[in-house]
Amino acid sequence: MVWIKRGLIGLCIALMAALAAFLTFAPGYVEQGRNAVVPHDPYPVSDAAQSLHDTLVVGDWHADSLLWKRSIEKRADRGHVDVPRLIEGGVALQVFAAVTKSPAGQNYEANSPDTFDNITPLAIGQMWPPRTWGSLAERAIYQAERLHRVAARIPDRLTVITSRAELDAHLAARAGGTQVVGGILGIEGAHALEGDMTNLDRLEEAGHRIIGLHHFFDNELGGSLHGTRDMGLTEFGRAVVAEIASRGMVLDLAHSSPAVARDVIAMTDMPLIVSHTGLHGFCPVIRNFEDDLMRAVASTGGVIGMGYWGSVLCRDATPEAIAAMIVQAIDTVGADHVSLGSDFDGSVTTAFDTSNLSALTHALLVAGLDEPTIAKVMGGNMVRVLRARLN
Repeated sequence: MVWIKRGLIGLCIALMAALAAFLTFAPGYVEQGRNAVVPHDPYPVSDAAQSLHDTLVVGDWHADSLLWKRSIEKRADRGHVDVPRLIEGGVALQVFAAVTKSPAGQNYEANSPDTFDNITPLAIGQMWPPRTWGSLAERAIYQAERLHRVAARIPDRLTVITSRAELDAHLAARAGGTQVVGGILGIEGAHALEGDMTNLDRLEEAGHRIIGLHHFFDNELGGSLHGTRDMGLTEFGRAVVAEIASRGMVLDLAHSSPAVARDVIAMTDMPLIVSHTGLHGFCPVIRNFEDDLMRAVASTGGVIGMGYWGSVLCRDATPEAIAAMIVQAIDTVGADHVSLGSDFDGSVTTAFDTSNLSALTHALLVAGLDEPTIAKVMGGNMVRVLRARLN
């Protein structure tokens, strides 16, 4: 009997060790495959492009870096974004979006809200607090807490921006020579409200300022671009939009249905964004709103964030390809309404990470854009919208 007990104890220890090893290494292995960078030779960056890039306020409307089991405080050997690489890329403003639910397959055509959720096992496997395992609101709050903790540890390299005054102070510091990155929090899909308006208060208190209405499925607010019903805003959706409009928040239409986008445009007078997308006239896929709807978004004073992954480009996502889409987007909606929306760390494969952004500035120069236009696209338009919306 003694040897049996010893054997069982040994087996339990072995299983616990195996589980610990799995929880330690599996999340990194998963991300390595989900957020890959295609091997490439160094991209050309002329002296003129680097000099220009060093003067720009570079801003990106969308990265999902807080979802993964690595600290953005340190440079990682996987993924696309962390603070060291943001500083290397000259990024002044980075929106970090909290992903709280994502259907298996992430089908651009149609997804049911009841489809198996990828984020639940990821939250458990990455040992997020148990409060996040069954609550979408808690997942968004936890990801905000992660960013605040990093900023508290490295205030000389990262600050969290929640107001216009903080934005202006940050930009003044950057103009004075600091390399501090300004992090801005948002949610990718208002299903994180869990149908309860009081959760908007909690998310606002946690620091979230960019509110995406949808992700890959229909929710309590209305139809998704990738849902099963082609519908606009529900009554709850209209109430949420009205609340966002009344607060110092930015409303993001990425992943919303065209009907939702038109409903929002009709009922508000604030600048709207589509944080990470492509241009339909350049790449005619369902993921990209058709050009007339993009022009309607632009007419609000808003901006369209150009993505860095192949599915919205219809070609390899090189700096040259992204620059070509940006040039066509400017022709379509105007230079004041085009921004950057990488979708870095959003389960996409890219041709570069955020440390290589000067290569995009080079590609825009080669594509024939002048320096004032490049300054708008690389971050100036983003700053304008943030100043218009943050309290």
